[in-house]
Amino acid sequence: MEAILTENFEASFSKLSAQDLEIKQQLFAKVLTLVDLSVLDGMDKNLAKAQIRDCCNGLLNELPRPINLETRQLLIKLVLDEILGLGPLEMLLADPSISDILINSHDNIYVERKGKLTKVPVKFYDNNHLLNIIDRIVSTVGRRVDESSPMVDARLKDGSRVNAIIPPLALDGPSMSIRRFTVEKLKAQQLVDFGSMTDEMNKLICAAVVGKLNILISGGTGSGKTTLLNIISGYIPEDERIITIEDSAELQLQQPHTVRLETRPANIEGNGEVSQRDLVKNCLRMRPDRIIIGEVRGGEAIDMLSAMNTGHEGSLATLHANNPRDALARLENMVCMGGFDMPVRNIRTQIASAIDLVVQLQRQEDGRRRITSIQEVTGMEGETLTMSEIFRFERQGKDANGLIQGKFVATGIIPTFHRQLIAKGIDLPHSIFGDDGLLRL
Repeated sequence: MEAILTENFEASFSKLSAQDLEIKQQLFAKVLTLVDLSVLDGMDKNLAKAQIRDCCNGLLNELPRPINLETRQLLIKLVLDEILGLGPLEMLLADPSISDILINSHDNIYVERKGKLTKVPVKFYDNNHLLNIIDRIVSTVGRRVDESSPMVDARLKDGSRVNAIIPPLALDGPSMSIRRFTVEKLKAQQLVDFGSMTDEMNKLICAAVVGKLNILISGGTGSGKTTLLNIISGYIPEDERIITIEDSAELQLQQPHTVRLETRPANIEGNGEVSQRDLVKNCLRMRPDRIIIGEVRGGEAIDMLSAMNTGHEGSLATLHANNPRDALARLENMVCMGGFDMPVRNIRTQIASAIDLVVQLQRQEDGRRRITSIQEVTGMEGETLTMSEIFRFERQGKDANGLIQGKFVATGIIPTFHRQLIAKGIDLPHSIFGDDGLLRL
């Protein structure tokens, strides 16, 4: 029955009246007085559910107003989710078609399916109810949210990314956004099948990772940077030691020799902060074969570039940028933000020497995420960083359904690192760089 409710949660929830929701709150409060939560924590989950369900049925039978079977089962599920899970969020998290959950306020919730936003009838009882759920989420990863620290990044058990912001910064009450990560890990071939890239582009990226080139994944918010980073990290050989550095741990690497590091915010006294830059410096003493930075966003950029230029090849990182050239410009700005008084030419020389490949992602209007450009950083000409585009996506309009039409094009340029890869025994035929590899959508 829970599976049926989950599949039709929107229709079921929309039928609940304000009086039904009031009964749910009363039911929840009474169950808390009758059930010892400390005992439930150490109990088998199915047994705990059975006990709570029996308790709820008994209390509902005492109500003067009869409740139909569907409403009764939904109210019991809401109470179960409240005690053992994350309240109304559980129904949304159980729907695999939802990629984003956007909570603007306790009674104003949107979800994204296949790139499109829709409002759902699911809601929290009030702002305090939502705030309690936020606190439950962030406390599991050792973080806190209160008036002195009203913004927080956290994650769910499945790796989904959570951001919450509360009053006084959020004027209309607590707000939360959840970026979902699929339980089933995507493979590179699935991106090819989805039309996010071609097989030739995949072969180039695979060869670049195995050949220990330094790769920067660039794109806007929600373009799929972390997803792509997870996928291509799978090409790293299992006998290499990998160290990941993230603000909020999201990467899900499958290699056995992996060390995961996560930043720590300052405590309530403003002490104890550990930044990404601190972790990058520390990981250089941990004998890494590969360094993976979840997102470069500040002064750690100079330490990352230094690592790439001093023998730590094959590093991977993501950053926010609209195109590959903007990505390099942002790296340059981040080095300056770190407080380093270096000539611009020296910074650009460091970037040209460190970064080999920039992979640009875009989430387009039809909701599909595509690799729109793969460019090699070839060096410097005077004061300018030079790049060569190897693959690009050429738009050709939209069809009647609003889907973007276009094709992936190999520009015919053979990258300068091609010989380097061949010398390492990596087979990368010249044919993948020609026009015979384009894919029409």
